This record gives sequence, C-alpha cells and structure tokens, in this order.
Amino acid sequence: MGTLDLERPTPSTGQKYDELLSMPGDMMCAEAAAIPRATCEYTPRGQGFLLGKQRSFDRQYAQLYFSRLLKLRQVVQQQVQAAWPGTPVVKILSVGEDQEVAVIGTLYKDMKLKPSILDEYAKQPGFKQALGGTGFCSDDDSLVLEDEGARMSMRSECAELQPDSVVTGVVLAVRGRAEPGGDFVVSGVLWAGLPEQPQRPLPQEDAYVALVSGLQLANSKADMMQVQLLVDFLTGNLGAAPQQQLAAKVVQLVIAGGSLGQLEALAAANPYSRQQTTDMEPVRDMDLVMTELAAALPVDIMPGPDDPANASLPQQPLHQCLFPGAAPYSSFRRVTNPHAFELGGCLLLGTSGQNIDDMAKYTRGRSRLDLLACCLQWCHLCPTAPDTLTCFPFGADDPFVLQQCPHIMLAANQPEFDTRLLEGPGGASVRLVCVPSFIKTGTLVLVNLRTLQCQPLTFQSNYTSS
Repeated sequence: MGTLDLERPTPSTGQKYDELLSMPGDMMCAEAAAIPRATCEYTPRGQGFLLGKQRSFDRQYAQLYFSRLLKLRQVVQQQVQAAWPGTPVVKILSVGEDQEVAVIGTLYKDMKLKPSILDEYAKQPGFKQALGGTGFCSDDDSLVLEDEGARMSMRSECAELQPDSVVTGVVLAVRGRAEPGGDFVVSGVLWAGLPEQPQRPLPQEDAYVALVSGLQLANSKADMMQVQLLVDFLTGNLGAAPQQQLAAKVVQLVIAGGSLGQLEALAAANPYSRQQTTDMEPVRDMDLVMTELAAALPVDIMPGPDDPANASLPQQPLHQCLFPGAAPYSSFRRVTNPHAFELGGCLLLGTSGQNIDDMAKYTRGRSRLDLLACCLQWCHLCPTAPDTLTCFPFGADDPFVLQQCPHIMLAANQPEFDTRLLEGPGGASVRLVCVPSFIKTGTLVLVNLRTLQCQPLTFQSNYTSS
C-alpha cells in the first residue's frame, strides 16, 4: 500500500499510536489537564433514504430500473458525445446490421448459477452464512443490454466489459456493430463516470472522523474488554497525552452497522420466561456503550446486516426504544443505511457493506475496494438492487443514483481494512475506505478531514471470559 494511503505518527514525537497504556508518573499528572474536543459543523444529506410513513410495496421493480435509466441516460450521453463524436446514438430496436452505432441501456448479466428459490431459505442463519461466501460466476455467463423497448445480447471485445467484472443494473453506453442475425459486438464502452464533486474547504487544523463497524455485541465471541478499550480511547480515558490529543481531534464517530447482530436467543426465547431478561443483556450493553460515547462526542449509528431493522435497502434508523439511555443526547443520531452527511464541508457517503458484499458474489478478480471504486464510476451506490440485493420498490425515483461525488466513501463490515485515494476528472479526490468488522479485527479507522489521509487503530485484549 502506498505511503500516501496511510497517515502515520511523525518520527519526531518518539511516541507510538498503539502505546495506549502508560504507567502513572509525575509527567502524566502534569499533562492531565482537560483537553477540549474539536468541533465541526454537521449537515445531514441523506434525506432521500428516509421512506417516511407511506411505504407501499405494491409497485413493480421495473419502474425502478426505468427511473435509473432515465436519470443516467443524459449523463452517459454526454460521455458519448465527448468520447465518440459523430457516432449515432440509437435505441435497440433501431440497431441495424453492419452499422457502427452507440446504444445506451441497462446491463443485465445472465448467470447460470445465480440463486433464485434459494433466497427463500436464506432466512435460516446457518444456510445464509454458508451462502454468503459463495461466488456465482461461471464461464457460461453472458451480457445483455436492455432499454425501454427491447433487449439485445452482447459479445464484448473490451477488457473492461467482461462478464466477470460487471454486475446487473449498471447503466452504460456501448459502441459496436450487430452481426447478421447474431449478437451485438462491442468495441467500446463508456460508464456514467464520477458525478460533480463540490468544493471542499480545507480546515486549518486536523480533524478526524472515526469509522467503526461490526461490534456484534450479541455475538458470543464479542470481547467486551476490547470494546471498552475503543470507548475509552474515543472518550479520552485511555493512553498518554499524544493519544488523548488525537482522540480530542475526533469530531464525529460513525458506527456503520453490525452493532448488535443476530438476537437468536431472544427470538427463540419464551416470552413468559425469566430467561428473556438474560437474553436482553446485549441490547442493554449496546445502549450503555452508546450512552458513554454520546456523552463525549457526536455519534451516528447505522443499521446493518443482522441488526434489528428492515432488511431491504435503504434500511431505516434503529428504533429509539433500543437506546433509552443514549436517545436523549442530542449528539446521538439514529441514521439510515446508506448514510450521507456533510462534515465541515466534507461530503461523506457510506453503507454498512451489503452492496459490496453482494457485488463480490457476482464478480471475479475484483477486490472490495475495486468494487467500491466501481460504484463511483457507475454513478450508482447499489447497482445489483433489486436484482440480487433486496430494496424498497421506489417508483419515480432511484435514490441510489449518485447526485454528487463524495470526498469520503466507505463500505463497512468488510473482511479487512483497505483504502485508496481515487483521483477523478476536474481535480476530484475521493478517499475510499473498507472498514473492517471490529469483532474480527479490533480496528477503528480515522480519516483526516483536512488531508483525507487514513489511519487504522487496532485494539487488542488478552481478556477471556470464564
């Protein structure tokens, strides 16, 4: 990984960021003066992901695809005019034989191994976990382009448009010729590209947004000592002066899903049994953690995989009854998944990871970070919804189409930490971050709002429950 991808301690300090525990001494007591926490203006930008009270599921998903194509057609057409001047843009029904044309439509990936009825059984936890790590690509996969009037089979000669590297639901333009009575042979492809990025004001001082996911407090493998180390660091109760000064520069914490996990014991418990009180302990633990954090800094909590929220995207905020202690704090916000907000003029957009997890099942040879970059290139946050990723049947709008290019884009609950600075046209820079699951890695990610540099912090504990 390049040196620009990670922010590291300066050698002159002689301190290490993983030196979180210090022996008490005169110097430590002298430096124990209160350190004020930095602040940053917060503006929510994800109102389009809120469904409100009118939630109708009686619409067909075809309307969602039509809305997506309608919103992105003009964007892709501008790319065609700039890259392929003089090439006529036609509908599929107007494609003639042996004539080079450009066609704009929605990609469909015909996959022999794509599950169908298996989705009904995915509600069983054991089967879902086994299915989650399975890829469904095969050498027999093929590509189809569809617009408002028809669809056509494609055979691509472009390396960037191969069945293994794309997914269903992407709006794109293809250039090529139709074979007599056969497929459309693609010689060129254009994506929607990165949307326009708003100007980012540069802060005078360093300020950090902290990203964490997958606490999984209801999991039997959850290490509460490790979670407490995380809480103590963010609240300024851990480490020597350098670590406390770093924690004081954290202006926002985003808990990107997976905070609770599956409450299997509670779901199976007898509602009239006293055992239900014990099964509720993970919920109380989560509220205690959020209360302690919200008392020290602004906290956004997103729902995620296996959390007690609706399964279809966009997931709505976790119910406030789960947080009797944290909910009264104005610094505690229950937000949607996906989640978008502006912090000091820096636009952040992220998901709890379901979109990247689903895309990984239907592609080969692409890392999780590559797929996150593809979402920007395709100008769509969840292209596989609703084909293989469940989502709400929107009618006249597709809120997953990217209207602005974020400065920081994240996917949470990933197998490992990864990051990249993506450079786009017009000087656009996007910090891509794969936030790992905390229960598996013990990692918190800090992103500097001034430099967009990224810094992982790992908490380890030798504590084992008896």
